[in-house]
Amino acid sequence: MKHKIYIVGMGPGEEAMMTMQAYDTLLACDTIIGYQVYLKLLGEAFAEKEQLSTPMKQERERCILCFEKAREGKKVSLICSGDAGVYGMASLMYEIGESYPDCELSVVPGVTAALSGAACLGAPLNHDFCVISLSDLLTPWEKIEKRLRAAADGDFAIAIYNPSSRKRADYLMRACDILLETVEETRPCGYVENIGRDESKMELCTLKELRDRQVNMFTTVFIGNSETKIIDGHLVTKRGYHI
Repeated sequence: MKHKIYIVGMGPGEEAMMTMQAYDTLLACDTIIGYQVYLKLLGEAFAEKEQLSTPMKQERERCILCFEKAREGKKVSLICSGDAGVYGMASLMYEIGESYPDCELSVVPGVTAALSGAACLGAPLNHDFCVISLSDLLTPWEKIEKRLRAAADGDFAIAIYNPSSRKRADYLMRACDILLETVEETRPCGYVENIGRDESKMELCTLKELRDRQVNMFTTVFIGNSETKIIDGHLVTKRGYHI
């Protein structure tokens, strides 16, 4: 039999927002491996599990650790925030897994920030939408620019991941400037910080106002399409039903 490894999307962090499949999978595991920030979000139900981590930027080492532990006979889960297949570790695990034919991978889906953040704001992604990360760690900024312009030209509602960090403090401003080339200044937008956690907060604003807002890497930004409105304090992208 092959050694089984689960790649688990744990959602935004709060245990109540974890899927039952994810919860049950983690409960059945011997070892949980993940970035330390995500391990700290796990509730008391998993306190007795073996929990292992590697620092940021050691994602490859973290994946290899999963395979090594599985070969020891442990039932292993690798956790990712949100969904493991959306800017998560699932693809890297499959790439590395080619060198471990005695191991079998299974992805357990989770609630990604685009969905949990959208629920906080109302219904900003209720029509065609796209998700774009502003992190240029693995994607050249020139390609990110092309994707932003294409999203604006296509009139997509947009969810933006990784909008800012200490080294990328002006990236959201730069992204807004690109969108403002074709999108009106009054376009309704919103953002949610620390989704599903005690310190969570959210704001509604226009695209012009968003340009000058200070956000962090734990923030998900939402930019409406041409049909998006603010209704009763909520960001709503119309589906097109006649009322």
